Amino acid sequence: MLSVEGLTKKFGGFTAVGDVSFELARGEILGLIGPNGSGKSTTFNVIAGLYAPTFGSVKLDGREIGGLPPHQICKLGLARTFQIPRPFRKVSILENATLAAYFGASEPVSRAQARRNAEEALELIGLPRDPRASVDGLGAAGLKKLEMARALATHPKVLLADESLGGLDESEMEQAAQMLKRIRDEKGVTIIWVEHIMGVLMKVIDRCLVLDHGELIAQGSPTEVAHDPKVVEVYLGTDAHAVQQQVRERDADAPDEEAAP
Repeated sequence: MLSVEGLTKKFGGFTAVGDVSFELARGEILGLIGPNGSGKSTTFNVIAGLYAPTFGSVKLDGREIGGLPPHQICKLGLARTFQIPRPFRKVSILENATLAAYFGASEPVSRAQARRNAEEALELIGLPRDPRASVDGLGAAGLKKLEMARALATHPKVLLADESLGGLDESEMEQAAQMLKRIRDEKGVTIIWVEHIMGVLMKVIDRCLVLDHGELIAQGSPTEVAHDPKVVEVYLGTDAHAVQQQVRERDADAPDEEAAP
């Protein structure tokens, strides 16, 4: 679905991301983790078109998108959320999502179709479709949901979710994680998820990439990554045992495919 090869982004003499390569399988939820300043958001920004790569290739369904502007990449089927939601405050929740549906359409859409796409996204996320519902009534969790609904209204094939749990309480975090699973399972959207809340992330993702100082230092299943000595050293630290326990619980709850008839 998405292929990143030799991705490098330099700002003057500083290398924010250096020679990063990975592939994203169709229908996968891929976690992207690492310490602050490790290059996660820069990687997202290059893939989504905010920055052009200095070197390397980014391909969506075999088509090179590295260096294209964000609106063109969105129309090709890749959408992203941002850590800090910035909705249009002077219009309703529904109108925010409808504007996104117009923006992401690869071909011209009618007002009625854009609104249907917006209503569909809001229903999946759990936000009101009432045209009178105001953005001002949303708290932190609601604004995160609206950010996700606006991305989904563009009908993406690939979704880049950037720290969707920030500012949420424990219950809201669990709901947000399950929402990402529903987006994948019900809409067939392939997801890359940047997140710092490891316990929740590890319950949802299929595979994980770890960045440190702009370099890819580990990748694999949640179990493999949680027990990787270098990941423990540079990122997990004293939280390693707790994360490893959460991964064991996840694996114990997973269905036994070999036992299936």
